Amino acid sequence: MSCEQDAETGHALGCFRDRLKRLIRVEPLLDLLHFLEPDRKDRIKAKFREEGDISAAAFLIDEIIHSKNYEQGWSRELITALETVGCKHAAKYVLNSPPEPTEEAENDSCVRLIDLLQLTLVSMKTADVCAHCRALGLLTPEDQENIMKLTENQGNIGGARLLLKRLVKNEAGWFSKFLQALEDTEHHDLVRELRGEPCNEDEAMSVETVEEGEQTCLETMPVLPPVLSANSSLLSEDLDSSVDSGGLCTSADNEEVDMYKEVEEEEEEDLTEDDDPSEESKSNIVLRDYQMEVARPALEEKNIIICLPTGSGKTRVAVYITKEHLERKKQTGQPGKVVVLVNKVPLVEQHYKAEFGRFLKHQYSVERVSGASQLKISFPQIIEQNDIIICTAQILENSLAKAKNGDEDGIKLSQFTLMVIDECHHTKKGGVYNHIMIRYLKQKHQNQLLKKQEKSPVPLPQILGLTASPGVGGAMSQQMAEEHILQVISTLPSGIASSASVLFCKRLKRRERKQKRDVIKKIMDKIHKHADLKLLCEPGTQNYEQWVVQKEQNAAKEENQMVRVCAEHLRQYNEALHQSNTIRMSDAFRFLDKYHNEELKTKSSPDEEGTITITDTERFLFTLFKDNKAKLQELMGKPQYENNSLAQLKTNILKEFSTREMARGIIFPQTRLSAIALCQWIQENPKFDEVGVRASYLIGGGDQSVVKPMTAAEQKDVLNKFRDGQINLLIATTVAEEGLDIAECNFVIRYCLVTNEIAMIQARGRGRAEDSSYTLVAEAGSGVAERESVNEYREKMMSTAIAKVCKMNRADYEKKTREFQMQAIMEEKVKIKKKQRKGMMKEPPSKISLSCRQCSVSVCSGEDIEKIENMHHVNVTKQFSKLFTVRENASLQERLLDYETNGVIACKNCGQQWGSMMLYKSIECPCLHIKNFVVTYSSKKKTFSKWSELPIKFPAFDYTQHADLLVEDSGEEDMETD
Repeated sequence: MSCEQDAETGHALGCFRDRLKRLIRVEPLLDLLHFLEPDRKDRIKAKFREEGDISAAAFLIDEIIHSKNYEQGWSRELITALETVGCKHAAKYVLNSPPEPTEEAENDSCVRLIDLLQLTLVSMKTADVCAHCRALGLLTPEDQENIMKLTENQGNIGGARLLLKRLVKNEAGWFSKFLQALEDTEHHDLVRELRGEPCNEDEAMSVETVEEGEQTCLETMPVLPPVLSANSSLLSEDLDSSVDSGGLCTSADNEEVDMYKEVEEEEEEDLTEDDDPSEESKSNIVLRDYQMEVARPALEEKNIIICLPTGSGKTRVAVYITKEHLERKKQTGQPGKVVVLVNKVPLVEQHYKAEFGRFLKHQYSVERVSGASQLKISFPQIIEQNDIIICTAQILENSLAKAKNGDEDGIKLSQFTLMVIDECHHTKKGGVYNHIMIRYLKQKHQNQLLKKQEKSPVPLPQILGLTASPGVGGAMSQQMAEEHILQVISTLPSGIASSASVLFCKRLKRRERKQKRDVIKKIMDKIHKHADLKLLCEPGTQNYEQWVVQKEQNAAKEENQMVRVCAEHLRQYNEALHQSNTIRMSDAFRFLDKYHNEELKTKSSPDEEGTITITDTERFLFTLFKDNKAKLQELMGKPQYENNSLAQLKTNILKEFSTREMARGIIFPQTRLSAIALCQWIQENPKFDEVGVRASYLIGGGDQSVVKPMTAAEQKDVLNKFRDGQINLLIATTVAEEGLDIAECNFVIRYCLVTNEIAMIQARGRGRAEDSSYTLVAEAGSGVAERESVNEYREKMMSTAIAKVCKMNRADYEKKTREFQMQAIMEEKVKIKKKQRKGMMKEPPSKISLSCRQCSVSVCSGEDIEKIENMHHVNVTKQFSKLFTVRENASLQERLLDYETNGVIACKNCGQQWGSMMLYKSIECPCLHIKNFVVTYSSKKKTFSKWSELPIKFPAFDYTQHADLLVEDSGEEDMETD
């Protein structure tokens, strides 16, 4: 085991070398590394004296990786030494347990922020801050001693620099503790500087309760790019001929524009297909000044991205540009055709009814197509017969791919004269938008070659992108933020138009306090002891979730059923811990109780055919929960055990509905489960009913969660009720952050949820009313407040980046965008080659066999598996049918659905769920979910979460063959009956 661990550690050191060299503190570490020879240590120390910590750390890592002479067990000594000298963050990487990419990016942003503001931070009272950081566990005693010694010898600034250098080597979460240390030592200005708040006492955020009637706006901050003068416009002469004639433009006025003033042309009614708008709205679309300002480049036939906040009429501007574009084409006798691309199915209908169809269908033929529409079958015909086509991007991409493969049903980009891309910031993320625009860029560069050969280029459509925020792509510096903006522009390719008007939002207080969940943790400790699991991270965290999932996967491959089932139960307890920090203790208890009841149900024999065995470990786990069930139920009824975030959320909701004449708001929780639980909590609490709260939840339609997804019809029904006022409080997952036409709100609350700066701007933009407020409620130590600070800082970076791009020299602008376009094309070519190579490597099905993930019983060979519609993996053999039982899908039955649900297939031996029973053209087909099996592949046991991860080519399901077999069997049964 030690040899394996040493090998794994060596591999981790190589993989994470570049990151580790910035996290390791060489000098104190060398004193604890006894496996290193003295002469090696001397060389490393010399490197440290000559070139500093980073070079010495890199030298140390290389010495360890390349040497083969160390005694067995050296890796454990290295990890212990790292933890002892305060390099716990580095220790996690060495253990091959790095943080989540998002968490890692957030931590990097905090490090960069400290670096950027170092000149300001060194003015701190080093001795006081050092003492508080030591008390909070951010510094070791040796650190404190060295910092104080340097402060005495070189003064306050020298000590502060060393303190900051030590802080950033801590594991994620150090930033919020550092802010706390600064607060405790009365460095309020520095805290505000790090949070990106105005350094003004009058605008400081308060954590005390705001009395009714007092102003709730504790901070007023601009969320759009700063005002730019006419001199900064790239529509000026020096950039008129920039790439694709797409200029970058901003407003020339400094006046603030009221984006929420009522305009008679912007009725809020959701017109149905048969509704007939007034003659005035038919003939005229009146834009406000700021809307006309950003539309102008597109009206001049330039490629452009329109960047305006949520609720400021981006789509209305696109409708106006579409109308002018088609009219201009008509006047010049040229054909005109517009495609409007969206990234969500509900947006197709929304854009048709509320915008494009409403204003243009009386003059032009407008049609919509999505995956939920029968018209997708005749998509080429729809393109040919209509002037404006609104569709999901995937529909268009599928047809473009057909054309490339020579299919007659395919279409080409040259058939369109204008392409409108909604939420265009997704173009850079490698999804379907990106694929379409790569096709565009390839043809654009091919056209340049055709021009050189004096041949006619292939016509390409004008590009119009719409977004509320292009973001900064996780940038850690201003330069990286500018590059991100240029990459977005290059991928489309276009310029960017952003109004200079400033939208103001109001922020309420944050209240943060950590709550203990000792009972659940004690249960988890007993399970750790039973399975002999050595805990490496704190339960209730994302790191613990990753650790326990890895344990479960390894145990399944090793057929260690005791550890596997313990890890599965630990994962449920960890989820309950997380829930108890965000929703009610009773919700967390019900979650655990439901899980154990369902597990017990699977262990009871469903029929007389087979007996399911309960192992000693399972009996221990069920008994453990049963013994603690009464204690957990007791905690449910005690208010002091409820989390403070929920209490703060209650205060905020009651205040909004008590102080506003017509309150309407959205709460954004972290998960679907949280959304449903919060909605139930509000509906069950009479206090909310007294102030007129009518709540409902809105969740996504994807089926990747344990919670039943919402159908498009259900989502539409909830949104219509919200618009009509039947519902005035929406508890929604991130599905409502972007794109969907949400009724005007006057308050938005993000509840224990922070993602990136784009999501923050999108969510905040849901508060469209003039007196709207935006609130973040979070638990202390959760890192939510820290991430929000980073997002606010990135938002400022984005605004500055847009302004700087607007001032770029023409030659530099053209060079940069061309470089990024070529890079995108080359990356796509490499990706295609890799995909082709991967396809060639696919093995025959006989290479694999499947066994039950829980009890390891052999299930089937890969030769028995077939694919339906290139998606569903089924096994319809008679041998397989003898190995499983069919149960009702309890999770769906409990939700009282008005349609018949397919059953769940489960192992006869242990009750482990294997998949579902699907009905395909009247044939019952057991559909296998690979995550429930261990796959033996080339004599090695592996686990997979998706079938696409397995390089095996399965044959297509032969419907005729299986139907014939069923008919024969049926005939034999009829004869026997006769």
